[in-house]
Amino acid sequence: MRSPAFRRYSWGFVDIRVEPQHMEKETMHLPRSPRWGLTLLALPFVLVACGPDAPDAPDAADTPEAATVGVPQFEPATDWPRGIPEHWVIGPGTGIHVDSRDHVWILHRPERISDEDMEAAFDAEIPGCCEKAPPLMEIDANGEMVAAWGSIEPSETWPLMPHGVFVDHNDFVWVATSIHHQVMKFTRDGDHLMTIGVFDEVGGSNDPDLLGGSADIHVDPETNELFVADGYANRRVIVFDGETGDYLRHWGAYGERPDDEVEAVRPAEGQPPSRQFNLPHGISGSNDGLIYVGDRTNSRVQVFTREGEFIQEQVIRPGAAGAFDVAFSPGPAQEFLYVADGQEHQIWVLRRSDLEILDRFGREGTGPGEFGRPHNMATDSQGNIYVAEADPGRRFQKFTFQGVGTP
Repeated sequence: MRSPAFRRYSWGFVDIRVEPQHMEKETMHLPRSPRWGLTLLALPFVLVACGPDAPDAPDAADTPEAATVGVPQFEPATDWPRGIPEHWVIGPGTGIHVDSRDHVWILHRPERISDEDMEAAFDAEIPGCCEKAPPLMEIDANGEMVAAWGSIEPSETWPLMPHGVFVDHNDFVWVATSIHHQVMKFTRDGDHLMTIGVFDEVGGSNDPDLLGGSADIHVDPETNELFVADGYANRRVIVFDGETGDYLRHWGAYGERPDDEVEAVRPAEGQPPSRQFNLPHGISGSNDGLIYVGDRTNSRVQVFTREGEFIQEQVIRPGAAGAFDVAFSPGPAQEFLYVADGQEHQIWVLRRSDLEILDRFGREGTGPGEFGRPHNMATDSQGNIYVAEADPGRRFQKFTFQGVGTP
């Protein structure tokens, strides 16, 4: 593979721009290591419902917009992403987002790549092997990497141990860190603009200034408000002005004031749902102005207005921890809601209007269409799903929309 167009190192900051004419059609090299032992085999198949009630092979709709009945069907894309240098080693995938151009932004944690991982990934036949990949990579709509940037070394202008990425309607890039309690705003080219939160400082779930385990982010295109799933240390959604970073409001489960004094216990099957969030981990906003929160350890999705008024909820798997992230099917109505289940290694399909569970796909494994802890997910305008896998998966997958089948 040819060298990138340019490479800049400053305080550990890596910025790479790859012009399309300098890119070769190569698939991603997956080093064989104990923590990245995954090879995407070219064995395409269509993912359908799990279990004895799985429908027969359905007729596919031509476009996502034609999806009015039935269940979406997907096929894993075994040649995605492309153009990532072979000598790069990738850590746990902790974030993924699709922007308005249908470019996919993938985020990983190079800090989690150990010396043993690097030794296991070494291949003498690969020039320059091996090097930790920059934490944030931009993949265009054709599946080719076009940019990569972010800091691998300590920096005041990059969130170490990043967790969650979002590109807003103004092309600003937002990145969170769950361990160091910050959210940072960048230009599309990686210039740092603003930091919300203070490094390694927390103040509890009702503190308006400090974050506490910020896991995921969403910016509303109508209000330019930044919504943060603030869940690893706190138990809330907190909202800031996307321009100034000023605090606006926050809420806990059911739109109530969060209470850190209440013990966070995962309800067993048959018990009533908890009145407190227990790791709000994923957050997305719908076209009709609703905010969807994946309450991970409570294994549920809760829906709110922008102001924090509770609308409805759905428990995905009672007694489990199965709601890592949420995403929508495309189209004005966004008919389907997808929920990433990082515990059972699958994706749940819900009808968005009433949160009825319709289907699920995936299983634990290293083959195409299998998962090693799906951690975050996103969809593009064509209905394709993109999934970031944390440990043990350490990879990113694309699932190509095949249409909607009648159950």
